[in-house]
Amino acid sequence: MKKLFIFMVGTIALASCNQDALKKAELAAQQQRDSLNQIISQKDNEINDMMTTLSDIEDGFREITEAQNRVTIAKSGEGTNTSQRIKENFQFIQSMMKQNKELINKLKQQVRESTVKGDQLKKIVDNLTQQLETKDKQLQALREELDRKDIHIAQLDEKVATLNTNVSTLKEDNTQKAQTISTQDKQLNTAWFVFGTSKELKEQNILKDGKVLQANFNKEYFTKIDIRIDKEIKLYSKSAKMLTAHPSSSYTLQRDANKQYVLRITDPQTFWSTSKYLVVQVK
Repeated sequence: MKKLFIFMVGTIALASCNQDALKKAELAAQQQRDSLNQIISQKDNEINDMMTTLSDIEDGFREITEAQNRVTIAKSGEGTNTSQRIKENFQFIQSMMKQNKELINKLKQQVRESTVKGDQLKKIVDNLTQQLETKDKQLQALREELDRKDIHIAQLDEKVATLNTNVSTLKEDNTQKAQTISTQDKQLNTAWFVFGTSKELKEQNILKDGKVLQANFNKEYFTKIDIRIDKEIKLYSKSAKMLTAHPSSSYTLQRDANKQYVLRITDPQTFWSTSKYLVVQVK
């Protein structure tokens, strides 16, 4: 009877150990699944970000090509208006070339920092860089051709000896308007962000008495960005809290492979519609 009792106690203890071991194994498996899902989610986010940048670059090249075609058509025409249209299109092309160069550099950085590795990504970046260089050569050749026709794009020469005073004044007004529009465009697409600890934000008067951007805060502490290009902000922290109000549908706040938060702005126009200042508190 005593042996039977000892056997039963041993059996119960063994079953209990097996259950504990099973629970530990299930927990470990669940942690592995969670880790794997996080890696997959991170890769998806990285791929989506790179695809968005790639799409913006392709749109930029398309708009550049369309403007090139407009110049090609206009250069066979005559008159002051033709010259002005050519110059305006060239200014647009130069702006888009600069934007595409910045986007390609951004894509290069995304590829370097991505956990998604492969020769195909490098080939895509190399191809885009080559496209940019080819466009630059095409524009240089076109600019030289226009210079031979006394349409001085390189210097944006607005001086035409045969124009009377009224026409000169009109052209000056047009130039001023173009500069004003360019300045307004930059202002519309400019925003500022900052992230820091509670102490850091308080020291700059960004956070005061629990309120954000209410006092005479230090604007120099913010980073200036172009909302058309900068759609991802790495926060380098495992804790992040949005202090300024932005529509939740316009962004995601997710962890990267190092479990640090990254802010991805999926709808820039909506995100920055409430405020051109972004404040994030980290630890």
